[in-house]
Amino acid sequence: MSIRLSRRKAMILSVAGVLSFGSRLAAQEEGLRLAFIPQENPEKLLGDIVAITGWLAGQIGVPVEGFVTIDHAAAVEALRNGDADISFMGALPFVLAEAEIGAVPLLSEVYRGATSYNGRVFVRRDSGIETLADLRGKDIAFADPISESGYLYPLEEFVEAGLVTGPGDAEAFFGRIFFAGGYQQAMQAMAEGLVDASGAGQYADLLLTPQQQAKVTWIAESEPIPSHVVIARPELDTGLQSRFVDAMMRLNEAGNRNLLRYLYGPDGYVRADPKAYEGVRDMARRYGLLE
Repeated sequence: MSIRLSRRKAMILSVAGVLSFGSRLAAQEEGLRLAFIPQENPEKLLGDIVAITGWLAGQIGVPVEGFVTIDHAAAVEALRNGDADISFMGALPFVLAEAEIGAVPLLSEVYRGATSYNGRVFVRRDSGIETLADLRGKDIAFADPISESGYLYPLEEFVEAGLVTGPGDAEAFFGRIFFAGGYQQAMQAMAEGLVDASGAGQYADLLLTPQQQAKVTWIAESEPIPSHVVIARPELDTGLQSRFVDAMMRLNEAGNRNLLRYLYGPDGYVRADPKAYEGVRDMARRYGLLE
C-alpha cells in the first residue's frame, strides 16, 4: 500500500515565528526541518514546537524549523520530498516509510520505564458497553488509518474476538467508522458522545480533562507495540543526524526533563533498535500494507 500523497493533500500548519514549510534552508548543514504528527490538539502542538525547536537549535548550533502535518502519511511524504529531515511518528508509519523511502529510526520514546505500550478500545463508563461484541452497529473513532495503536492494533482485537476479519468488513460490523486525525480528537469524540468508542493508545485518556478521564474506561487492550519513534530521511547528513540524537538524549538529564512535555510528554528517549519493530512489520504484511 503506497502512502504517497499529492502536494495539495500534504499541506501543513506552519509554526509562527519559525521558517515556513515552503521555504528551503540554504544548505542541509545550516538547519533541520522537523515534522510533527497531530497526536494532540494541533494548536497546542504549535506552541510546543516553538519551545522545543528553540532549545534544540541552541543545543545543535543550527536553526531548527518545526511544522505540524495533517496526518502520518503527510509526514512520510514530507520526508520523501525533502521538505522534512526528521519526523516524530508511530511505529506503523515508520515501517512503511522504511520500506518506501529507506527511513532511518533514530530514537524511541520511553513511557513508564518501557519502550512499548498497548492499543486500547475506550468507551464511556455509562454507555452500557462492556465487551467488543456490544459495539456491533455502534460508531467508533480511530486516530488515523496509518496508525498502529490508533487503528491497526485496536482493530486486531475485534479480529481476535471473531467479530471482523479485517478492515474490509469492519464497516459491516460498526455503524460508522471515523478517523479523527489524532489520539486526542478520537478520545474527545468518544468522551463527548459523538461516537460510542475510540481506538487509541494506552495513555490517550490522559489527553482528556480530569473530569472526562473519570467518565471513560477501556474494554480491550492489544499486545505490546513498540513506542513512537523519531526517524530521519536517509539522505540526511550523518553528522547533523548525530548531533540531533545527542541533543535529544540530553532531554533525559534531570535539568532538561521538563522540556519533554513539549514532545508529546514521554518519560525520555533511547536510541532506536530497528529489530524492535519486526512485529509491526509482520502486522503490516498481514493487513496488506507491506509486501
